[in-house]
Amino acid sequence: MSKVIPRIGRRRAVQGAAVGVVALALLAWWLLPLGEDPPTGTIVFSTGTQRGVYQEYGERLRTELDKDMPGLKVKLLNSAGSQENVQRVATGEADFTIAAADAVETYVLDDRPGARDLRGVARLYDDYVQLIVPRNSDVRTVADLKHKRVAIGPFDSGVRLIANRVLRAAGIDPGKDITPLADGIDTGPDRLKRGDIDAFFWSGGLPTKGLSEVARTFALRFVPIGADLVARLHGQGDVTRYYRTTNMPESAYPSAQQGMTVATIAVSNLLMTRKDADPRLTEWLTRTVIKSRDDIGSHVHSAQLVDLRTAIYTDPLTLHEGARRYYRSVKP
Repeated sequence: MSKVIPRIGRRRAVQGAAVGVVALALLAWWLLPLGEDPPTGTIVFSTGTQRGVYQEYGERLRTELDKDMPGLKVKLLNSAGSQENVQRVATGEADFTIAAADAVETYVLDDRPGARDLRGVARLYDDYVQLIVPRNSDVRTVADLKHKRVAIGPFDSGVRLIANRVLRAAGIDPGKDITPLADGIDTGPDRLKRGDIDAFFWSGGLPTKGLSEVARTFALRFVPIGADLVARLHGQGDVTRYYRTTNMPESAYPSAQQGMTVATIAVSNLLMTRKDADPRLTEWLTRTVIKSRDDIGSHVHSAQLVDLRTAIYTDPLTLHEGARRYYRSVKP
């Protein structure tokens, strides 16, 4: 025999069911695609060097895009880093990419080909400048790098751009006072282990997998980049406004940091495209970036910092119309 629900209980049950339906509808609105027919076609996404965060993020994002837009083919291109990425998108060699804000601003201020057509999609996460030496090195400050063999990143990389600025702020001429080498995160750690170089710069999200792997098997140390040096760095021009003083948390590379934070510089990363990118495709892609944060972040730790509240701040680039549509659709 079925039980009769009391009148008040029945009313509450109906109200509760209604709330549940609304909640499910909102959840579906957030998670489901923007229309019945996902965009199709092919796009080129420029990433970064092997073992770097850009490369891993690009691979994870491609997997998420395939879930939402199975008819969209995403081709990944390795690159030297931010400077090459900006140029590729600006000139049409790639459709989307990630680049550090200082590299974007440099390209725009130099008024290079296609600079005025660049548009922002989302602010993602911050890169941290990391200066690495063997633990027994006599290098304690950036100024101590004088006359050393220093890997400052590949040509056209973002790390080379910022490393040169940091060196100049410390009174070092990158072309005369050190032996500059073009190693990045793909080759720098192994060369440091072999003793082929004395130090190397890296700028990337925390932690960078390629560096974590080396830190577990080789005694290395991070050289601090203090607030006084950052103050001198800010005197080099407008682009340096994107650099801010921060600390690498002690949990970034536990075996290397041994419970200590490291003073350094952070700069934001931007997901970007061109003005002529399809608005509907860009809107879908923006949604995937935001809603896949946790899935990607479970593998790429820095991606956990992607935040809807700050994603719209893509300075120095104005938002692409497709990205703007998405952010307007989810505005409270």
